[in-house]
Amino acid sequence: MSKAVTYDHADAVEVETGTEVEGRDAPLPEGGLGCHSGSEMEDAARMAGKSDILDQYARDYPQGPHDQPQSMCPAFGSLRVGLRMKRTATILSGSACCVYGLTFVSHFYGARRSVGYVPFNSETLVTGKLFEDIRESVHDMADPEKYDAVVVTNLCVPTASGVPLRLLPEEINGVRIVGIDVPGFGIPTHAEAKDVLAGAMLSYARKEIEAGPVAMPASGKSDRPTVSLLGEMFPADPMMIGQMLEPLGLAVGPVVPCREWRELYAALDCGAVAAIHPFYTASVREFQAAGRPVVGSAPVGHDGTANWLASIGEAFNLTEQQVGEAQNKFLPAIKGALSAMPIKGTITLSGYEGSELLVARLLIESGADVPYVGTACPKTEWSKDDCAWLESKGVKVKFRASLEDDCAAMEAIKPDLAIGTTPVVQKGKELGIPSLYFTNLISARPLMGPAGAGSLAQVVNGAMANKDRMDHMRAFFEGVGNQDTAGVWEGTPNVQPQFRAQNAKKLERAAKAAKAAEMI
Repeated sequence: MSKAVTYDHADAVEVETGTEVEGRDAPLPEGGLGCHSGSEMEDAARMAGKSDILDQYARDYPQGPHDQPQSMCPAFGSLRVGLRMKRTATILSGSACCVYGLTFVSHFYGARRSVGYVPFNSETLVTGKLFEDIRESVHDMADPEKYDAVVVTNLCVPTASGVPLRLLPEEINGVRIVGIDVPGFGIPTHAEAKDVLAGAMLSYARKEIEAGPVAMPASGKSDRPTVSLLGEMFPADPMMIGQMLEPLGLAVGPVVPCREWRELYAALDCGAVAAIHPFYTASVREFQAAGRPVVGSAPVGHDGTANWLASIGEAFNLTEQQVGEAQNKFLPAIKGALSAMPIKGTITLSGYEGSELLVARLLIESGADVPYVGTACPKTEWSKDDCAWLESKGVKVKFRASLEDDCAAMEAIKPDLAIGTTPVVQKGKELGIPSLYFTNLISARPLMGPAGAGSLAQVVNGAMANKDRMDHMRAFFEGVGNQDTAGVWEGTPNVQPQFRAQNAKKLERAAKAAKAAEMI
């Protein structure tokens, strides 16, 4: 599909109000939802006919050093995408413990909408009755007065058992049915699971566009060519990007993942796509199938903004003069904001949002020394410019970084500030290193253009200034113990290390026996 989108100018569709999930993702501490995925379940899924989807996931989301996520259950990401969309219902199929944890954490972080659940037992799973129950639930939910789409998600156990969501009808009573598999043994991070659902919805919308006219978005059609934005970001960032595009004669398009179905049409009806978060591989594939060019990196800091505007100009075949006018309008303001709010100190940075490299660029241009950047996301075509820029500044960039990588870097460097995930922050504070949680305190701030320049300085400098307080706290709690001896004891703790050593030997023998059995 390389043609423009045709709209039918239908009247505005009534949408539900008060049901969106507000704010950025704020996952529970790593391991918050105990994942039981692993190689055995992947083998079972392949035997049950899921090889095609698992092979696609392996290409889109290559595994790192672990065979299961170190952070949230991946389905949390796709669940959040569905819960943020107006007139969209969500049905989960999985173990009761998984569904409870996912719905709890989603409501904990702002969802004000029910999540459907199709329970199962060994009999319904083995006999195929579970699929029939899912199909019945979908028919019950498919009310065109309430919904534009129903999203059905297989978690680990139904995926491993081969529950065939592809056999569900594509639409019921005009309500679109979108079925996806989001197993912990196929999707390395919850951030990438957002792409699974976003890509599936873009694929569905693209086919609707190819079939004929589609409903006009509620905001109407822009009179200028648009740039769609790929990846969730702080709400002010799209507006800032829109201001930077205006001198080029362009407008900002929808942010994918979208907030309602008709925004998908407008997103596909763009002149180019900005992969702000570079790991949305399935979504990029759909935009490329629609004939839309994709631009990597983002307008972050002075150098990032200059290069990004040039790349946008190239994508739209604009003249160097047009690009230069836009650069001259914004680059001096960015440079001034960076110099007015300097950051002095050594910082290690890690996270799983996908914007870690962008934040590192901004910190470095603010004056910080950032020797290490770790991201749980993979290296892609759309992150190569950011990686090259950081490496030219002497930064060690680690893609698919593990928790062990991030903690080892922090312990070796002993920075003035550690920015990272929950366990990294916990470890940093134990060592007396000021630490900030990336998701809540860093990514929940503007990063783009003049608004992003200097936005991190206050919180970062404030945290680094707390070093004396951290030392005081460590001195105050010195002697209360840690790990096995944590807390206040009336007597000497009876740790019994010999029991742990004995159990470790048993586990080692069992692992060797299992390895020998595999060789046989």
